[in-house]
Amino acid sequence: MRTGPSQDEIRRQNLGALLRYVHVHGATSRAELTTALGLNRSTIGALTADLAGAGLVSEGAPKETGRAGRPSLVVRPESERVFAYAFSVEVDRLRAARVGLGGELLDRRELPRPHGPAAAEAAPLLTAMVKEMEQGTPSGAVCVGAGVAVVGMVRRDDGLVRSSPTTGWVDEPLGELLRAGLGTGHPVVVGNVADLAVLAEHVRGVAVGCDNVIYLHGDAGVGAGIIAGGRRVTGHAGYGGEVGHMVVNPGGQPCGCGSRGCWETEIGGRALLRAAGRDGGEGQDPILAVVDPAARGDASAQAAVRQAGDWLGFGVANLVNILNPEMVVFGGTMRDLYLAAAAQVRSRLNSMALAACREHVRLRTPKLGDDAPLIGAAELAFERLLADPLDV
Repeated sequence: MRTGPSQDEIRRQNLGALLRYVHVHGATSRAELTTALGLNRSTIGALTADLAGAGLVSEGAPKETGRAGRPSLVVRPESERVFAYAFSVEVDRLRAARVGLGGELLDRRELPRPHGPAAAEAAPLLTAMVKEMEQGTPSGAVCVGAGVAVVGMVRRDDGLVRSSPTTGWVDEPLGELLRAGLGTGHPVVVGNVADLAVLAEHVRGVAVGCDNVIYLHGDAGVGAGIIAGGRRVTGHAGYGGEVGHMVVNPGGQPCGCGSRGCWETEIGGRALLRAAGRDGGEGQDPILAVVDPAARGDASAQAAVRQAGDWLGFGVANLVNILNPEMVVFGGTMRDLYLAAAAQVRSRLNSMALAACREHVRLRTPKLGDDAPLIGAAELAFERLLADPLDV
């Protein structure tokens, strides 16, 4: 009977830990790695040699040092050589990027999103952007996979988009279509845009160092990405975080999901337009169509923003009581609404949330901006490599 991991398993775990550290923190000296990972110098030397031999990192002298004596070698991720593709399927556009190990955005493309009801119309456009980026990819570079951020409910196991009111997709096999279009050498993983945005902000953005985070993402609807105890919370099949369908006003407006008074019917673009007596469409424009006039002193727009901000704070207070986060990040259209109605949000939070839950919570906007879903999609694609660098 085995009593513990084998030496090979321990070595692979250490290789993954070292590569992950350099991927997240960038160029790091051997001395720093020794301290951070709790391993001795000879072990760090052997691990970096293995990773360098696999073409995943490089080693060299630091660019400058103010210390006397022989400087510690610096380990750097091979960002140009090792990369992942990242895609984002949004309300009105498709985006693609080539992201190097270490999180460096190397190349990007963008196209309008076709408004047909099938993913089969979008998948060829995404793969076409990859073909364009391949023309500028250095010879010998290695793609370790692709990640996709989608506005909608995504089945974690195979990337089936179960429901995406924003795109009109229902049970669309986006993951399967992209695997076929990109070829067998490109493993594809698909996730919800809010889930991947919170991952990006947690690893590289405003929530670095926070292990309990809620990221609220707004587009045509509202969803949440949740980090609890340092791990993403996505639910049994990957459908968790649909906070936009938390019922806050049972006597309120009908929602596209079939319920009534869902949170997104009170804080979404349509709600703002309705309250301000304006017409408009989907996405960010409806929010800005009210927020901008409010900033210029339009009384009806200001009243609509205050009302939506009050409901935004109402839902945030409930989430703070339930999840006890260190930080709430407002992304997508929720960023614009929060910035316009921060006073109402904070007032609701102070009056509704339990003191023990609210006293340390910070309200923030994304550091990575619109790139958060793309960077999060790349992080998802890198997971397999970082878990076992010798198995890719």
